[in-house]
Amino acid sequence: MTWGPIVVGVDLSPEAKGAAVVGERIACLAGAPCHVVHAVRDAWAPLVAVSADPQVADMQQLQLAVARHHVNELLGASVSDLARRKLDVLFGPAAVVLQQVTRDERPGLVVLGGKHHSVLERWLGGSTSLHMVRAAEVPVLITAGTPTAYKRVLVAADLSKAAGPTIGLAERFARLVGAELRVLTVFEPLPDLTGIPPVDPTKYFALAQETLQRDIWPLVKTPAVEKFVRHGTVVDTLLRECTDWKADVLVVGSHGKGWAQRVLLGSVTEQLINHLPTSLLVAPVGVAAAALEKRKKRQPAVAAR
Repeated sequence: MTWGPIVVGVDLSPEAKGAAVVGERIACLAGAPCHVVHAVRDAWAPLVAVSADPQVADMQQLQLAVARHHVNELLGASVSDLARRKLDVLFGPAAVVLQQVTRDERPGLVVLGGKHHSVLERWLGGSTSLHMVRAAEVPVLITAGTPTAYKRVLVAADLSKAAGPTIGLAERFARLVGAELRVLTVFEPLPDLTGIPPVDPTKYFALAQETLQRDIWPLVKTPAVEKFVRHGTVVDTLLRECTDWKADVLVVGSHGKGWAQRVLLGSVTEQLINHLPTSLLVAPVGVAAAALEKRKKRQPAVAAR
């Protein structure tokens, strides 16, 4: 399986510059083109809606040219001349623009610069990274800084169907960058719920371990990969393991929870994006599965015509 083009979304932040450097480096390793994309708000859209004056269109082009100049100034010599020449500056919200580019180009990976957002910022709409992880059907790499190399890749594998695609992506990425791979499963403590008889934790964890060894560990195809279990809450455990092992990339699966679930509970993936302990590679398990199911349902109707 080839990676296809690598799409890098950039704004005018230092984090975006780091993402562009990482994205082009990965594209070189994969033998794939690197497509840098910058989104800008169309300041002239209200006038375009009510006027066909060609001067308005000229002002739009000027705005795009100025934005292109600013991005090229930011990137400087950090990326190749080819990457800067192929830079696309498009009107629209960043997440919407990137989703459209992703649908059009079917990239193997989208790369974004990671940032820490306040609680208020997340409530008001979150980050482009969050929006892309929620909606993208392709893997998303959220970079933390500009690492000179990816040497250690840690993948979080749970006991769900998400484990297969997540482990598969981690193995492909580790092979691409020449990194050591570890597979971690976290067993969370059983909840203590009022009115519900307690479950024997010994039997529960024995069953979980049996399921892990029968269904999950065989999914790992890379030889001599260390596979281990930790007990604790998922996010805290992953944060600790990333720090202790000095992981360069943490690979997780996005289960595609509904909006209400995310607002009320948050997801492991989104909490990790907000903490960003290291670069985070997200396998779009839930979104991709939903999209595939939708395509399957449409096929019989198309064939019947």
